[in-house]
Amino acid sequence: MTVDGSGASRSRPEVRTAAGSVRGSREAGVAVFRGIPFAAPPVGALRFAAPRAVRGWSGVREAVAYGPPPPQGGHFGMDALAQEAVGDDWLTVNVWSPDPGPGAALPVMVWIQGGAFTIGMSGLPEYDGGRLARDGGVVLVTFNYRVGLEGFGQIEGAPANRGLLDQIAALEWVRENIRAFGGDPDRVTVFGQSAGGGSVAALLAARGADGLFGRAVAQSVQGTVFAPELAADIAAACAAELGLRPTVADLREVAPHRLSAAGDAVGAGAARRAGRWGRPALRSITFAPVLDGTTLTVTPWQALADGAARHIDLLVGHTRHEQRLLTALDGLLGQVGEETAAAALRTFAPGPDGARAYREAHPKAGPDELYELVLSDWLFRMPSLHLAEAQAAAGGRVHAYELTWPAPGMEGALGACHGLDVPLVFGNLDRGQPAALIGGAPEAEVLSARMRSAWTAFAAHGDPGWPSYDRDKRLVQLFDALPTVAAYPEEPSRLIWREHVFAVLPLLPEGQIPGR
Repeated sequence: MTVDGSGASRSRPEVRTAAGSVRGSREAGVAVFRGIPFAAPPVGALRFAAPRAVRGWSGVREAVAYGPPPPQGGHFGMDALAQEAVGDDWLTVNVWSPDPGPGAALPVMVWIQGGAFTIGMSGLPEYDGGRLARDGGVVLVTFNYRVGLEGFGQIEGAPANRGLLDQIAALEWVRENIRAFGGDPDRVTVFGQSAGGGSVAALLAARGADGLFGRAVAQSVQGTVFAPELAADIAAACAAELGLRPTVADLREVAPHRLSAAGDAVGAGAARRAGRWGRPALRSITFAPVLDGTTLTVTPWQALADGAARHIDLLVGHTRHEQRLLTALDGLLGQVGEETAAAALRTFAPGPDGARAYREAHPKAGPDELYELVLSDWLFRMPSLHLAEAQAAAGGRVHAYELTWPAPGMEGALGACHGLDVPLVFGNLDRGQPAALIGGAPEAEVLSARMRSAWTAFAAHGDPGWPSYDRDKRLVQLFDALPTVAAYPEEPSRLIWREHVFAVLPLLPEGQIPGR
């Protein structure tokens, strides 16, 4: 850090990293550094390779703009944002620090964005870390990692889980460099939502990640882990869209946007392959962490049950109406009929009596509610709860929560839906696409302040402000207009899923229909 006291140094902070010096900016009292490479561009000879060390630079590198995002799928217009960006420095970090000097020793929070392992970039306005860093007294880090085929496609000649390897490389960068930005490398909390929450769960089990963080926050954990055979079959279908094989030799020279478009095409028609790909195909989920035997040898739930994360403080939770946003995006909100609900129950409820159990537990529920409940539970709510249960059973410390506040934005149609926690945790209530959920509601400021305080307190000392979760009382924090601590409220779902094991998702024998 430049400390000569000049006006220039105060307005343009400089920090020396292992690869070279960077010059950032000051925004609302926080030093901000954007677009710092943490690994070499994964292009050319390094395409589909594990992340490699970044080449150092001389002089001072400007760090005032986000790095270009990795190639993206087309959801929410992300593909266009990626194509418009200049350069191939896909793997960069961004840092917000209220006190960018090596003696500050502030808690560090490292964010992993979601996006179904298909989209996601750290430069979106909803992930601006200024308010969380300033109000919470933490150093906030966000970063890009490879998604889609680039990051999670099972490609012959390439390591699996390249996106997870990118995340580990970013955390290694934090360990090596964050002290210079005012952070304490021994107080690192990794936090993420949706696929980011699934990534946090995977990192708790991943080889190479141990020792890189001491606390973890898993928000709305996406509960999908693929067997190598399933991931390979999906990658083969994507390559076939281009008339190619799923090998490094065939795909290395394909323009990134063409590869992303092939992944989108396969995802759009995935339901037709449910006989081979199972339940993920029916939800158009084509990418996920892979149980490759190298980076991941067991699922996160098994790893935690075995005590692998007993030494890590864990905060985990979900929203009440996870599925409702996804139903709206599918054009089915308020339109789910009995046949559709019955098919969802038959396919996604656990065990041979799962569908009946849902109907008996919710005798007054109509098709829309039953559809929402079972899909929320399968993909997000029960994977999150089971992560907490596994950690508690192994003797680890875990705190749990549920976001129950029904957001008034979009005429209140989406309730406490998937993704609502993101603007509340970051405090970015008026920017980015999730701001539409908030709708300018004044009570959101109070709720956001409570959630930010809980997250940063957890990062600082491991206690978010309510009792830890155990398998007897099952106390959780309910975030609403008037937050309360109560026994886990989704008891019917917990009981329906209590014997279920979130196992690796296999490639099915041809013609087998899930749930039939």
